[in-house]
Amino acid sequence: MPPPSHGNTFTRRRFLRSAGATLLALASGVDGLANGSMDIERMRTLMIERYGRDGDVALDAWLGLLRDLKDRSTADRLKGVNDFFNQRVRWIDDIQIWGKEDFWATPLETLAKGAGDCEDYAIAKYQTLKRLGIPGRHLRMIYVRARVGRSDLSQAHMVLGYYATPSDEPQVLDNLLPTILPASQRSDLSPVFSFNSDGLWTGGGSPSLADPTQRLSRWREVLQRMSKEGTL
Repeated sequence: MPPPSHGNTFTRRRFLRSAGATLLALASGVDGLANGSMDIERMRTLMIERYGRDGDVALDAWLGLLRDLKDRSTADRLKGVNDFFNQRVRWIDDIQIWGKEDFWATPLETLAKGAGDCEDYAIAKYQTLKRLGIPGRHLRMIYVRARVGRSDLSQAHMVLGYYATPSDEPQVLDNLLPTILPASQRSDLSPVFSFNSDGLWTGGGSPSLADPTQRLSRWREVLQRMSKEGTL
């Protein structure tokens, strides 16, 4: 989702309509994310075939980030990953990047393009932090309504939340602001629902046993593509 200053207030009003529709979809799931070993040569071959030198550079940058942060503290890993994607990825709408109204990209797809929207930032940060050893139960992608400036207008948006414990308020990793802040300091955001590979939560945190890979078709699709490219 573009920063409010871009003046593009409701161009993605269909974002939440689309998300709500996919919540009703039932389909076969796929295995959740895992921290297993990566087949780097397979990843490199695929990225070069798809994106040429841009793909090779994107993969090296991502692998370098993993190396640089692997022995750092959780706080350093959160900040490092948040800064990395916020600085390397330009916000551009899906239709301009992929020719589709709503496309959820893998971290390497986003880096190879050098562009993405709010879902792409959140997915890239989520998967990269999992690769750095942060358990998925501490991370959730959160759909929110983001208030535009000082007005009463809002737009659909996605952020990543880090929960030190299930009962803690999340730290919010966002492409709209460079600083990671606790949710209580983001009064501009109103949660709608959140999810990860293990579950789905409504509103501010009511638990659900729903399998998000069955309810969110785009999440299922991006997991499948990450599996094929070797980043799971």
